[in-house]
Amino acid sequence: MKAVFAKIGSDFFSTIVFVVLYFSTGKVALATIVAVLGAVGQFIYAKLKGQRLDVMAYASVALVVVLGGATLLTNDARFVLIKPSVGHIAVGLLMLRRDWMLRYVPPIVAETIPDYVRIAGYGWAALMLLLGAGVVAAAMTGDIKIWTFYVMVIAPAFKVAAVAGQYLVFRLAIRHRRRAAAVATPVATAPVAAES
Repeated sequence: MKAVFAKIGSDFFSTIVFVVLYFSTGKVALATIVAVLGAVGQFIYAKLKGQRLDVMAYASVALVVVLGGATLLTNDARFVLIKPSVGHIAVGLLMLRRDWMLRYVPPIVAETIPDYVRIAGYGWAALMLLLGAGVVAAAMTGDIKIWTFYVMVIAPAFKVAAVAGQYLVFRLAIRHRRRAAAVATPVATAPVAAES
């Protein structure tokens, strides 16, 4: 769990830096420059440490630089605020692959209710795309307080609710399928020995 939070913190580092600086100083340019420098520095540090970086790491740093540049040119924070939507949308598009979720569930789930897992996978794709669109909509308001509330409270709350709902549905579906299988296969009885 600690590794998951470290990864999330790493992925949103430049956004967190931007929000903290913007709220504390009220200066878009300063917050943007420090956030861009932080993202580039984070990328260089990972390269120097010999970490294997995937395509998303390269895309993320390029996006920070491009959106940061657009923010500096226009003095409009909305460009930087749009960045988290790209991650949501990219993940949502990847989740549109059929049965992507089967490798992430326990074997009992994959074997007992693969159809539910497939539907849940598409549901997660839709949720991520919807949350990405929500980030864009919140950013377009130009109100950093609305955007921060959406990104830090609303979007995570929807994800937590989805995990809880999925867990409950999967448990009930597995229980139902197991009971149905038990009723369908009668218990074999041992033959009674003939009395002499």
